[in-house]
Amino acid sequence: MAEVEGFQNMFDIRLKPQLLYQVMASHFPDEKQPSPDPSQLSAAVSVIRRHKLLSEAKQTDGWKAAVDAWNERILSYVSSKMPDKCWAGICMLGVTCQECNHQLFLESYSTWFQKLLVLLKPPTDSAFLRVAACASLSDLLTRLGSFPSVKKEGTSLAGKLVQPVLQLLGQDDSEDVSNDAADLFCVILKCFPSSLQQQYDNAESVLVSKILYGKCSIQICQKFARCLAFLPRARSDGDSWYSMMQKVLLAINEHLNDAFQGFEDVDKANEAVAPLLPPGKDPPPPLGGEHVAKEAVEKTRNRFFQLLVSRVSSLMHCCCVMLTNPYQTQVTIPLGPLLALISRILNVNGTPYQQSIGIGNQKHALLCAELPALHSCALDLLAAVVKGVRSQLLPRAANIVRLLTEYFRRCASPALRIKLYSNARTLLISMGVVNRNGFISCTSCHLQCGSGFEGFKLWC
Repeated sequence: MAEVEGFQNMFDIRLKPQLLYQVMASHFPDEKQPSPDPSQLSAAVSVIRRHKLLSEAKQTDGWKAAVDAWNERILSYVSSKMPDKCWAGICMLGVTCQECNHQLFLESYSTWFQKLLVLLKPPTDSAFLRVAACASLSDLLTRLGSFPSVKKEGTSLAGKLVQPVLQLLGQDDSEDVSNDAADLFCVILKCFPSSLQQQYDNAESVLVSKILYGKCSIQICQKFARCLAFLPRARSDGDSWYSMMQKVLLAINEHLNDAFQGFEDVDKANEAVAPLLPPGKDPPPPLGGEHVAKEAVEKTRNRFFQLLVSRVSSLMHCCCVMLTNPYQTQVTIPLGPLLALISRILNVNGTPYQQSIGIGNQKHALLCAELPALHSCALDLLAAVVKGVRSQLLPRAANIVRLLTEYFRRCASPALRIKLYSNARTLLISMGVVNRNGFISCTSCHLQCGSGFEGFKLWC
């Protein structure tokens, strides 16, 4: 360990170099020493963050020397041929990206990026190294995005990541890799969206394919859906946003056509789709492209109901994210089709429509098993519509309140009733029509809110 200056007490900044050298000696010994115990890395991270060892406003020569030594040691670990040491170095490089001062970050980010990028490409075949590299690259790009002065350089670096990350998403079925690769892709879209312009269609195909095939858990599929929601940022125009929303809504309705056949009025289904396909205009291409949509249907036909909730909930989550996150330019929200979709789902309770023929007991049971989850997704989408549109819903308030009133009378699920109550209250509060006594009134409806469902009265 290099010599460091003496210090007086715990407030003396000369303590920091001493502690940093101790962290290196105890947790990150040189190449001749055994690999560090992974279970002890959290202790090292805790010390670094608690004492802010990598960031200091009053810099001394001793502190600079210690930080330089830390940087060299961590990079040597990242380059190590021993997987355990390499993994530890990658993890701590992510911590360094978060914790180091501005000067060190701006001097080193390009070198750090190149070290991590190599780990996403062949011949690296270790899943846990790829997971760690994705997480650390997310930390690096998030920090880099906070410096407007290097936006151009950041976009260039992010562009080098797009293809390797899409390959990870498209080829690797490991949930851990998919999870962190999706997080990294989302960071790219948030911080450096223009880096994806050349890969827009390819990215859409990969993300939609992952959602439709349903090989991952619903939680991971919803991460893909979040990436899909942010994808229009790559083009940063209102038409791209609307086109994505249009294609997602059409895809949802197409899945519901097969699921709800025999359980709803056909006119109700047409009402949800017709505004999205105005006469005289060519319909948009299927979500993800012709090949992806057709292949997914063919290869998963025998698992349709098993994948129904995963697909529909993920695509509806995409709509929710698009509605509740800011966009670079003003966009046109297809409010009518969104509300028609919500109404369509909430109006199906599993009762066969009139004298429907050909509904087997198996299909009936499968649909009824999935309907509570679909209704919950529809209420989540309604909440997102309210949050995204707010007072602009006023012209449609009466219809929405009527829909909620009718559904509240039919719904027997406590969980759904709680969510419904919350949505109704949020809807009317968002329009600014609540008085101090808890009474809500608008031109065509009234709501009185008590402490529980016994005090919930809604009428038109």
